[in-house]
Amino acid sequence: MRVHICAMGRLRAGPEKSLVDDYLTRFDRTGRGLGLGPARVVEMEDKKNGGMAAEAVLLRRAIPQGAAICVLDERGKVETSPAFAERLGTWRDAGRGDLAFVIGGADGIDPSLRAEADHALSFGKMVWPHMLVRVMLAEQLYRAAAILSGGPYHRV
Repeated sequence: MRVHICAMGRLRAGPEKSLVDDYLTRFDRTGRGLGLGPARVVEMEDKKNGGMAAEAVLLRRAIPQGAAICVLDERGKVETSPAFAERLGTWRDAGRGDLAFVIGGADGIDPSLRAEADHALSFGKMVWPHMLVRVMLAEQLYRAAAILSGGPYHRV
């Protein structure tokens, strides 16, 4: 199952980008034998500042046809790492070829796009900068692959 992180904004060179790249490389390596990956980041910029509705149009273009859609949203479900790993495994086992994680801009995700999602995931009640959300998501993807492979940290 290919993983697409569809995100508003550009992640420039720096510690956040290095962390995302590192965790996604680990995810690709660990997930390959499990039918997970590769993972890629698709970045969009709303140069006309059209707000959430315009961002939703850009994000929809980045989501592959037929992909399971998981939005990152403060109103979403807070899950443990093993539960997140199990969710990934369930999507994979259901034959989903693509999984798109959607990270909105500063104002969040347009309600119409949020309504189209298969799942809404939250990293807690606090609002996180979208650049840090990318890092946390990349790390959790790697951790999920490690869990599903029977790694030493957690078991499903």
